[in-house]
Amino acid sequence: MHDLTGFQRDLLVVVAGLDEPHGLAIKDELESYYEKKIHHGRLYPNLDTLVEKGLVEKGTVDRRTNSYTTTRRGRRELDARQEWEGRYLSE
Repeated sequence: MHDLTGFQRDLLVVVAGLDEPHGLAIKDELESYYEKKIHHGRLYPNLDTLVEKGLVEKGTVDRRTNSYTTTRRGRRELDARQEWEGRYLSE
């Protein structure tokens, strides 16, 4: 996780929180969070980076639509990040 950008970490969180989301569902969630438009040229290359790093798996829904799921490694990384943050943010 240390080598991911903040945007990539947010992508990983959204993918983990949705049930096999497709790109547009991920985009909608991030636009809601960031309160601004997320361009395809930013979204998909960063999703591909998460796939290349083994944190997210890319599947096919149909010829035009891909789905994304968090891998076991991605889940472990998220859990470790949450634990690390908890040490500093706990009451």
